Amino acid sequence: MNIILLGPPGAGKGTQAHHLVATRDMIQLSTGDMLREAKESGTEMGKRVADVMARGELVTDEIVIGLIREKLEGGKGGGFIFDGFPRTLPQADALGQLLSECGETLDAVIEMQVDDEALVDRITARSTCSNCGEVYNDNTKPIPADGVCTKCGEAHEFIRRADDNEEALRNRLMEYYKKTSPLIGYYYAKDMLSSINGLGPVDDVQRSIAAILQG
Repeated sequence: MNIILLGPPGAGKGTQAHHLVATRDMIQLSTGDMLREAKESGTEMGKRVADVMARGELVTDEIVIGLIREKLEGGKGGGFIFDGFPRTLPQADALGQLLSECGETLDAVIEMQVDDEALVDRITARSTCSNCGEVYNDNTKPIPADGVCTKCGEAHEFIRRADDNEEALRNRLMEYYKKTSPLIGYYYAKDMLSSINGLGPVDDVQRSIAAILQG
């Protein structure tokens, strides 16, 4: 089963993708992770990525599609989760063509709906363990008083992203609404879109996604 998780920055796509990886043996295809992995791989594609990034330029859609093709051809486990790609309508067209060429299908597109103001409150209170990336929130899941991460069981620095502030987040939201939100209509027209509340408790969101995947 191959799925896309859609939603603005901070909607919780990464958290839900990690859960699907752990429980369904799916493979998360995050654009950022793939680019970092390629850069360090030493392959021809990796050298192209490293060269582009060294020049401070944006990686082209062609390169990203090439990286996804490598993943699709390398084995699928329980299927793929596309997290952070596609971001634009041309990318959606390119992904659809690639899946067809690889004999794959896109089985579900899940939109994680959020309220902007609630999202701002959530993200500006967010911090992560510098060791394992576990996410904490000042309001709903504060950092343990003893400073020991509940996931990795070690005491490490807890950090906040430089762009996890209200002004930066609103700019990122505007970029999402301009470039990525048209995908909602695109996949709705293809009768592939399901929408859930992305700001509910993590367990509730997991159950909503599971219900969609179970049909």
